[in-house]
Amino acid sequence: MTITSVIKVYEYDELNDADRALLDDAIEATRRSYAPYSHFSVGAAALLANGVIVTGTNQENAAYPSGLCAERTTLFYANSQYPDQAVKTLAIAARTEKDFIDTPIPPCGACRQVILETEKRYKQPIRILLYGKKCIYEIQSVGHLLPLSFDASAMED
Repeated sequence: MTITSVIKVYEYDELNDADRALLDDAIEATRRSYAPYSHFSVGAAALLANGVIVTGTNQENAAYPSGLCAERTTLFYANSQYPDQAVKTLAIAARTEKDFIDTPIPPCGACRQVILETEKRYKQPIRILLYGKKCIYEIQSVGHLLPLSFDASAMED
């Protein structure tokens, strides 16, 4: 078995205006993060099929399992407020207390699973943009980040 993931790498200036604006929304969202323990702020912005952009941030809690990542905050809000609108693109940015990170960080495993479920819900891939100061990663579907995924089909007869 050979598994291949396709990740395109861009500089910020190489992106089109819409992608830069969506990343800017994710970057801005990091300022609303609640990260008093890790001091690692993550923001996400989702472009919906109707053109609406929703954002979310990571929200920490002293009881670590009780917090939530920016990707899931964003997708759950989008799915609850716009249940008939597919997510077209999800942009993610992260920073420490000092500055934004140089190279993009990928979503954690739990977030990858939620992105997968959202793709399955709307029967279309979600394009993912990951921001880093030195480069941006573009992934056409979470399948490139989660190639051997678990979904409802695994529980069917």
